[in-house]
Formats: sequence, C-alpha cells, structure tokens
Amino acid sequence: MEEKQITLGSLIKRFMPYLTKYKGVLIFDLFCAALTSVCELVFPMLVRYITNMGINNLAGLTLEIIIKIAAFYLILRVIDTAANYYMAYNGHIMGTKIETDMRRDLFAHLEKLSFSYYSEHKVGQIMSRITNDLFDITEFAHHCPEELFIAALKITVSFIVLGNINIWLTLIIFAVLPFMFWVVKYFNTRMRRTFKERRNRLGEINAQVEDSLLGIRVVKSFGNEEIEKEKFERGNIRFYDIKRKSYSYMAGNQTATRFFEGIMYVTVLTAGAIFMINGKVSPADLTAYLLYVGTLLSTIRTILQFTEQFQSGMTGIERFIEIMDAPVEISDAENAVDLGDVKGDIEFKNVSFRYGDDNAEVLSNINMSVEHGKSVAVVGPSGGGKTTMCNLIPRFYDVTGGEILIDGTDIKTVTTRSLRQAVGVVQQEVYLFSGTIYDNILYGKPNASRDEVIQAAKDAGAHEFIMGFEKGYDTYVGERGVKLSGGQKQRISIARVFLKNPPILILDEATSALDNESEYIVQQSLERLAAGRTVLTIAHRLTTIKNSDKIIVLTADGIAEEGTHSALMEKGGIYSQLYKMYLV
Repeated sequence: MEEKQITLGSLIKRFMPYLTKYKGVLIFDLFCAALTSVCELVFPMLVRYITNMGINNLAGLTLEIIIKIAAFYLILRVIDTAANYYMAYNGHIMGTKIETDMRRDLFAHLEKLSFSYYSEHKVGQIMSRITNDLFDITEFAHHCPEELFIAALKITVSFIVLGNINIWLTLIIFAVLPFMFWVVKYFNTRMRRTFKERRNRLGEINAQVEDSLLGIRVVKSFGNEEIEKEKFERGNIRFYDIKRKSYSYMAGNQTATRFFEGIMYVTVLTAGAIFMINGKVSPADLTAYLLYVGTLLSTIRTILQFTEQFQSGMTGIERFIEIMDAPVEISDAENAVDLGDVKGDIEFKNVSFRYGDDNAEVLSNINMSVEHGKSVAVVGPSGGGKTTMCNLIPRFYDVTGGEILIDGTDIKTVTTRSLRQAVGVVQQEVYLFSGTIYDNILYGKPNASRDEVIQAAKDAGAHEFIMGFEKGYDTYVGERGVKLSGGQKQRISIARVFLKNPPILILDEATSALDNESEYIVQQSLERLAAGRTVLTIAHRLTTIKNSDKIIVLTADGIAEEGTHSALMEKGGIYSQLYKMYLV
C-alpha cells in the first residue's frame, strides 16, 4: 500500500461523518459518561464535609446526617450503575454499527476498483484492513469520545474545586501537567508510526499464509514445506521486532507517567503540609485535596492506558482511508447510457494501451473490426497483448489511446454494467466460488429459475457428470472448486455463461490447460455456446481455431497478419510458421 503522511486532524475529520450519523446515541452516551463521573467528583467533597464535622463539630455529626450522606451516595451509585450499563451496551452497539458502515463502504469501493489495483496489492493485506483494522475502529469509536469527555470533565471540575481550596497549590500541581503531556505526545507520535508498521507486517503475514495455503498442493508436490516455514518465520520475526519496538514506546510512556505521578504526589504532600503548617489549608481540605489529586491522576492514567487503543483506532482509520482514496479508474461517464439491443459488432480504432504511465505500450494503434455473429481468433507469440486486447472490450482496463466501439457506440459512453452484461468471458483459469454447483452456475443470471440453470448445464455438457454426484446440483465444490476436475470446472464456467446468454463471447485459452479428452468435451460445449454470437478466441492450440471466420496474428509490433486459416497458410508467414511448429 502507498505510504503517505496523514495528519491526525484529517483522520478525525474523515471519520466524523460515520460518528455523527449516530449523534443521538453519542450525546446520551456522553451524558451517561458525565453521570458516571459524578460519584468520583462528589466523594472527596463528602469526605471533606465529614472530616470537617469530625474535627470542628463532632457532636453535630449525628447518625441521621451520616445515613443521609450514605443514602445520597448510594443513589449516585445506582445512577452510576445504570449509566455505565448504557455506555457498555449501547456504546459498543454504536461502535459496531460504525464498523458495519465502514466495512460496507470499504467493500463497495473495493468492488469498484479495477484489475490494476489488485495486480499491485495483496489480498491478504486487504483482508487485514477489512477485518482487524475495522474492529479496532469499533473500540475507538465507542471509547474515544467517552474517555476524552470524562477526562475533560474531571480535569476541569478538579481544577475548579482544588482552586477553591488553595489556588497556589493548584497552580503548582497543574504546572507539572504540560511537561507530562509533552512526554506523552513524544511517545504517541512514535507509537502511531510503529502501530501502522505493525498492521502492515501483520497484513504481510496474512498474505503469506493465504499464498502458502492456497498453493498447498504445489508446496507438497515439490516437498517445499520447509521453505514455506522459513518464509513464514521471516515474516513472523519481522512482526515480532516491530511489536517489540512498539512496546518499548508504550513502556516509556507508562514509565514517564508513573514518574510524573510521583512528582505530583510529592509536591502535594510537601507543599500541602507547608500550607497546612502556615494555616493556609485545613486537614480536611488537604484530605479532600489528596483525593482529588488521586482522581486527577487516575484520569490521566486512564487516558494514557487508552493511548494504545487510540493509536490502534487512528491507524485503522488511516489504513481505511488509504483504500477509500484509491482512485476508481473505470467508472461510468456522467451521461452514460445503457448499451441495449446489442448485435455484437466490435471495432478497434487506433487503440493503444499501457499498464501505468511508466510502462511501455502493450498495444499500439490497433485497428480491427469484427462483424456480429462472426468468430475471430487472436493468435501470436506470448507477450503480444492478446489477452490485454480482449480485456479492453468489457473495460477491465481502459484504453490509453483510440476507442473501442460496439455497434458503433464508444464503450466509454455506456454504463459498465450494461457493457459487461453484453460480454461473456470463458478463461483458462476457472474461478468457482465456495458453494454448490447450482450456486456457481446461477451466478451467471442470479434471477434464473432452476430449470434454466439445468438447461444451461445441459447445453454446456455438464448435466451428466453433475447428476453423477450424490447431491447433484447441490454438491459442494470446495474452495475454488478444488473438489472438481479441470474439465468439470470449465464446463460449469461455460454453463454460467450459457445462463448469462451474452451476444459477445470472449474465449481466453479456455481449453489450453485440459487433457485431450476434457478438451474435446469442452470444445464441443464451446461450439454450442458460440453459435449465433460474436466470438473472440485467444488460442495457443491452433487446431481449435481453424474454422474461425478470421484469424488475427498479434505481435509486439501490432497486427502482423489477418485472414482465414487457408489464406494465412498459403501466405506462408508468421501464422503458417506457428501452425507448423504446433503440429511438430
């Protein structure tokens, strides 16, 4: 992920819309926070009153007064309990709702990002941001307003009360606080930096584990378990190192805080005793003073203990923003219209493309046309841009020059949803979602009936093997379809496109990874699928595209040749050489 410095103020500003959405709950939560502070703030005053009565008017301290004081404090405790329950329950619910909203927005944004984003970012890192980071934001969203509000309230009230008891002693005590807060700020700055690095390294661990476990068959087939363990151990040690560094800052923070607490207690005892000797403070006032200082230090200690949670929340928000700020490269034009009633004519007009501004052009000034209902095969050496050219049609990437037309309409002027509804893609690498065979076929048309799904499977030549499973269409395919053979997965993916029924079909080396028997079966399915559609086929097995209406030979220099199989063979050029090499 990109490293960029984001200020604390901008982080909070970006987070506020999520928090203010629940301002009603937040306001009442802060009101309850104020109620929970009352007991701590009132107790020293009750002690001061009783102590004063005991010293100056012991006879006046009757049982009735003691019972009234106890009853009053008990009522405060009941209120405190009810308020604390509201904070603990509804406050956490509010935080969870905020987490849910942010996760929804994050996932929606991830769905909008183009292929190029996922080419550059690890899925494990993204998963870490959408799970762990947002959970920490939940705790931050709940506790941060409460803790800051309670701290501000207690510090303000303590200053007022202590100032009324003895303003000079109070000024001496509060003069220590700026130094304490400066030290806290010093450590907090470094903690935030290490917390972000912790998250990055945890994301790297997640990515490495995901990569290793998804490739477990390859790992075991090469006997490379030890290599994978060593790779994991390196990441694990790096994570340990950054955690150790973050804990050193936390320890420094806590140690400095305890030191300043000791300074404040020594100051109160020393200065307070001197003031008491000189008659400036009574024993009861000094007792109340010590209790309030205890409350003040307890509040500061709570803030400092909350620092780790605060930094985790800030780090989570920062990493959330980094994804949300990733530009959506493929988006609808302002006046985009639906691509309706598609015949399937495709035209490339001076099309150029490169992956990023710093890379060389993959395609340069490509001009090509495909009539609706015709089949065109694209062949050529690896790296010539065959797959890239086909990926430009459904706007998986945007052209960097020229334009692509469907039925005479520039694809940039139509909605991406309607464009992609008109294009079906069968790839070499089949992706099946975790679920049943039925679920995976239904993905092609989510509102289809069961009969339509079964018919699509029959058209794809998949019905027979599906019914051979004990649970038929309700058979669980495993993660990425691991329980099925390559040919079975490919036929399910073809059934999915049959159900979608698009007028334009792209076959991206759909049979190159199959054995001969599976290839023959799948090829028959593809021929049925291609009937009556505009078809672009990328193929390495040149015997499968002999009957195409047109064959285009694409090289790094552009379109080198085009024509029918027989015409290109007769020409004796690049295609003829490739075909003869394939037959050897």
